[in-house]
Amino acid sequence: MSKQELEVIGQDAACCPGLASAPLDEDQAAELAKVFKALGDPVRLRLLSMIASRGEGGEVCVCELTPAFDLSQPTISHHLKLLRQAGLIDCERRGTWVYYWVLPTALDRLAVVLKKPTAVEALA
Repeated sequence: MSKQELEVIGQDAACCPGLASAPLDEDQAAELAKVFKALGDPVRLRLLSMIASRGEGGEVCVCELTPAFDLSQPTISHHLKLLRQAGLIDCERRGTWVYYWVLPTALDRLAVVLKKPTAVEALA
């Protein structure tokens, strides 16, 4: 797998206004619901936080994530898989270990959607 970041077409801020600035259409709501569903589990939210807190470009080995939980390694891997499917993280296998990193554009999209518009933005 490559660490090259791919742009997700149709997910930029221009097409996905904040929740408070315009109603989501059916497709936008369905895509966003997948992300929120992935984040709706405390284990996955903690995993994402542990990965994201490494900073931009930071990576975390699954071997560093597993001891933080009272869960089996296959269960942790399942949660990480769901975060990957939601487009929040990506990974790369190196030998026997898998390294994970956050996809900054995914977090940026969430920030745009959740941001309350300022008075200037509301008038635009």
